[in-house]
Amino acid sequence: MSEQFREQGGAATMDPSPFARWLTSRVITTLNRPGRVEKAEQKAERERVKRGQPHVLEYFHQVDDAWSHLAAQALAPLLQRYGVVLVPHLVPGPEGANLPEPDLLPAQTRYDAALIAPHYGLDYPADAPAPDPQRCHRAEQILAAVPVDQFPEAAVAVGQAVIGGDDSALEALASRFGAASVADTQQALERGAARCAELKHFAGATFYYGGQRYWGVDRLYHLEQRWQALGLGTPGELLFARPPIDAGSYKANGSLTLELYASLRSPYTAVIFDKAVELAERTGVRLDLRPVLPMVMRGVSLTKEKGLYFFSDATREARALGLEDFCHFADPIGEPVRRCYSLFDWARGQGKRVALMSAFLNAAFYRGINTNRESGLRYVVEEAGLSWREAQAVIDNDDWQQEMEANRQAMYGFGSWGVPTFRLLDAQGNTVVWAWGQDRLWLIAREIQRVLVQA
Repeated sequence: MSEQFREQGGAATMDPSPFARWLTSRVITTLNRPGRVEKAEQKAERERVKRGQPHVLEYFHQVDDAWSHLAAQALAPLLQRYGVVLVPHLVPGPEGANLPEPDLLPAQTRYDAALIAPHYGLDYPADAPAPDPQRCHRAEQILAAVPVDQFPEAAVAVGQAVIGGDDSALEALASRFGAASVADTQQALERGAARCAELKHFAGATFYYGGQRYWGVDRLYHLEQRWQALGLGTPGELLFARPPIDAGSYKANGSLTLELYASLRSPYTAVIFDKAVELAERTGVRLDLRPVLPMVMRGVSLTKEKGLYFFSDATREARALGLEDFCHFADPIGEPVRRCYSLFDWARGQGKRVALMSAFLNAAFYRGINTNRESGLRYVVEEAGLSWREAQAVIDNDDWQQEMEANRQAMYGFGSWGVPTFRLLDAQGNTVVWAWGQDRLWLIAREIQRVLVQA
């Protein structure tokens, strides 16, 4: 096996024992079973009422994080609409295994923030440079000193000054709100990091309410729906509703190509894969499936906390899309992934590669079928409309490895590293837009229609 496909270590292993594989599958399925989150939320509300406590929203802010700048802009509207009590925390950026691909992630967050901001009524400038560390330190001093009731306004203002490289604006804000000492600022960051770790989270731009975490403005619709169900605020449209995945009325007739970078063990890929295929079909866009290895099989760090959050968040997202069976999970890491990928070129020759990936994801994430067994993989192959007898003649080859690595390199080449990633190409093969995450398919749908309207 090629060196880049060997065991990389970390919180997860690419080839767990049968017992470890079973245990992981059982734990994740149990933690994400239908109704469990709702019961936990109801329990948290009962305890809040019993203790006579107000509705408290904790928010974790990282001054050099583009997603945090968007989240800060959402604070004032949320507080005004729902009347909750804000408890803000300053946090440093993630470190170690919680900071995968440190050379790519900061630039990716700036790109993504600028991409989604207008659709949520927020602001982040396109092509914003990396923030200056000294300005970030000064911003932290200001926010460490600001009174809680002024935090939303101050966080937005200092963020704008940092992004714009405006030292005079920062100093004017320091005169207005005050500025903590270096030691007091460090203590504030340490307290924020400790609270974040206590809640088993790992990043800024995170909202916490009643036992649940909501990372980024594109998860606020879950929180708003929860608050409205509790009778908070004025009933009506959500402030930060997720835009729908709208295929529109214009058809590309093959003039556009949608590259889909996906992996067989990604819960987010499993949530959105079939809907991405459906979007391409409905809009006449040519779908180019570009499979890559799962993160842990290509050396990208993954902590236990991140892994558990990703699965719980993916389950919440799936159920919001009406995918109630999601997370009947049988972990396919390692050998099942390799064996299935070894069939991809053969399936492509029969026009069934997309069907094979769909069947595998469905088996592993929706039906709890153990693809580590021969019977499980046979189910996948036959569900895709392929012959198991023919598959046995080609399975377990190594020919797929070069293609997977080429796909990874292509994805990293335009700035992304995680899956699913979408890249929309025009008729000349030029990039129209790319976006990372199952929660960006709505944006790809809008971009398809925008390009076709202008054509």
